[in-house]
Amino acid sequence: MDQDPAAHTVLPIGDSLAGAESLILVDEADREVGHASRARCHEGRGLLHRAFSLFVFNDRGELLIQQRAGGKRLWPLYWSNSCCSHPRRAESMDVAIHRRLQEELGIACPLHFLFKFKYQAQFDGAGAEHELCSVFIGRSNETVRANQAEVAAWRWIAPEGLDAEMHERSGRFTPWFVQEWARIRRDHQPAVRALGID
Repeated sequence: MDQDPAAHTVLPIGDSLAGAESLILVDEADREVGHASRARCHEGRGLLHRAFSLFVFNDRGELLIQQRAGGKRLWPLYWSNSCCSHPRRAESMDVAIHRRLQEELGIACPLHFLFKFKYQAQFDGAGAEHELCSVFIGRSNETVRANQAEVAAWRWIAPEGLDAEMHERSGRFTPWFVQEWARIRRDHQPAVRALGID
């Protein structure tokens, strides 16, 4: 069941370096091979770079999902997982995932690694995602204080409800979210239950 929309606080924190941010280029084994701006990483068919996706559940087993801000270059106003981004140059994955969760949603929680996968998704002729993405899960009941430069809207949704929405209107969701959610549902339910969700 979704929370009362009036409780969905969105704060004007501002964008975090946007296209000038230096990201980590990797090979298929996740070995660092260089660096490039965020904008350059997403041009054309994209450069393979390190990324992460976070899935945050509450005690009722609902997943926090967000609608990407309208100003995003790629997939604006599409619904996506709780939080996704990239480690910056010289930044560890552990530091990056907790930093970004706080920056985007104003929350903090322990995060547990699930899996890593490579994907390429073309948005239009000029931009794409091409990422080696690490997927983490966590549990939080903190009040979400979303950054309006990153998040247009957010809500909690039961897994079965999300399954139904993705089946009926898959075009509303980011391509990485669809792939990650299918794998979580298929292969990682014991890890989700281990979060202590009722």
